[in-house]
Amino acid sequence: RLLTSKRAPREEPVAPFYYFPCQRWLAVEEDDGQIARELVPVDEAFVKKDSENDGQSPATLGLEQKAKSTTYTVKVKTGDKKNAGTDANVFITLYGSKDDTGIVSLKASKINKNKFERGKVDEFTVESVDIGDLKKIKIGHDNKGNSTGWFLEWVEIDAPSLGQCLKFPCGRWLDKSEDDGAIERIIFPAELQTVEYIPFVPYEITVYTSDIFGAGTDADVFVVLYGSDGICTRQKSLCLNKREQRMYFERNSVNQFIVELEDVGDIIEKIRIGHNGGGLNSGWHLDRVTIRRLLPNGK
Repeated sequence: RLLTSKRAPREEPVAPFYYFPCQRWLAVEEDDGQIARELVPVDEAFVKKDSENDGQSPATLGLEQKAKSTTYTVKVKTGDKKNAGTDANVFITLYGSKDDTGIVSLKASKINKNKFERGKVDEFTVESVDIGDLKKIKIGHDNKGNSTGWFLEWVEIDAPSLGQCLKFPCGRWLDKSEDDGAIERIIFPAELQTVEYIPFVPYEITVYTSDIFGAGTDADVFVVLYGSDGICTRQKSLCLNKREQRMYFERNSVNQFIVELEDVGDIIEKIRIGHNGGGLNSGWHLDRVTIRRLLPNGK
């Protein structure tokens, strides 16, 4: 006689959901000026917590992303030669020992309104997930515009999370009618020009403005952290631009920032916080500040 057995129905595997929050500007005139961002997944519980909170929590998904990223300051020197400047769209890719940033457009210079002009230095912010030690860069342009040829003197990249400032010398044309005709180049760092310092770490800084008349400020708010044995950070502005100064530090508000600063150790003995006295309404009534030193995994 045949014996039959009932099989339990096979459970189909559940496809995982990946949450890639942003909640930040992709705009030349906002935030850090980038129009493309790398996003990394965050835990589902964090997404649900943020969507279900009662509006009192200062946490945002955008800050969770920023805590998992590292920031590079990119300085670009255009040579002091006739017709050295360019009107073309310039891009850069940073290559590290672990990964690369992908193509990043250098749209918003922090120093000059008209960027890549003869003899000028422009500064940009590039934000990325950890790509490891910087090995090389690729920089170029799209050859569009009235004056496209460009003489690039050098690129300097300050990587606070690595504790390194690297110089990438070029001294060549990126021009279809000059030199070898290339409009993009791969450049390696000059080891003898590399400056090393103690790596920075991210701090989560939450600022509570008081609930009294006139408590808010439009001034440029800064902070300095002090550790033991006289160690302190540089003075760091919490806002990236004047628009943020007008938007943050309103009466009865909670504003949270992720700031990369020198590592003052596990114990913060005191802080110095203040502003530059600028803006129409500079007076500020500060209730309190909380600071958390983030570990490498963003916790």
